[in-house]
Amino acid sequence: MCESAAYIIRDGKEELVLESIDLLENEDGHVRLVNMFGEEKDLKARVKALSLVEHKIILEPLQDVT
Repeated sequence: MCESAAYIIRDGKEELVLESIDLLENEDGHVRLVNMFGEEKDLKARVKALSLVEHKIILEPLQDVT
């Protein structure tokens, strides 16, 4: 199995968002994650880092500019 897990940075710590990710789509300030079980997450975030060896996706939340 080569699926990855996604984490989002909150308060300087990595918080698990979703495991067993098969698909990541990045569009218009949103990241859509879909895992092998069909579970989906849509986050207002950007990909900060991706480790292929560790099967780890690090996301950074986007904040609205006012």
